[in-house]
Amino acid sequence: MKYDIEYINFLLQFHCERDYFECHEILEEFWKKNPVNHRNDYLVGLIQMSVGLYHQRRGNYAGALKMITNSIHILHKEKIIFPKLGLDYDKLLKALEKRKLEIMNHQAYYSFDLPIVDKSLLEHCKTLAKESQRNWGETSDLSNEYILHKHMKRDRTEVIQEREKQLLQRQANRK
Repeated sequence: MKYDIEYINFLLQFHCERDYFECHEILEEFWKKNPVNHRNDYLVGLIQMSVGLYHQRRGNYAGALKMITNSIHILHKEKIIFPKLGLDYDKLLKALEKRKLEIMNHQAYYSFDLPIVDKSLLEHCKTLAKESQRNWGETSDLSNEYILHKHMKRDRTEVIQEREKQLLQRQANRK
């Protein structure tokens, strides 16, 4: 089965660096590629799952609970897509429900794996990880301040410039 490169990059980021903020960024850009009325909700579910894990790892349990709850709600509606993603739907939802309870009880974060059932996808990801000198299944580095607080520490210059450009374009279009 063929998988989009963005999805593969998401899986690599999710299982190697455990940079959930970057996972969110990768999938959000992929999601935005489609016209508004043809965007895939399952991507939003995976994005919110990633953001929920990001928040839990930072100890933001309210944010984590909101995102994981939203993710579960969306993914419940998207069951049909999971065979095309190479994931075990039932195992993923069960794991997310368990994580939700842990978040509600303010339990500490621990690394989360997606239940990949497509053996060729899993092997492909492991090969890519090895080729890029990354470790598939690496546990989260809880001492990495950059990954823990990426939304505050990343360089936003390009994002700010793009937003300013779009604002100027909108203003020009109104004239």
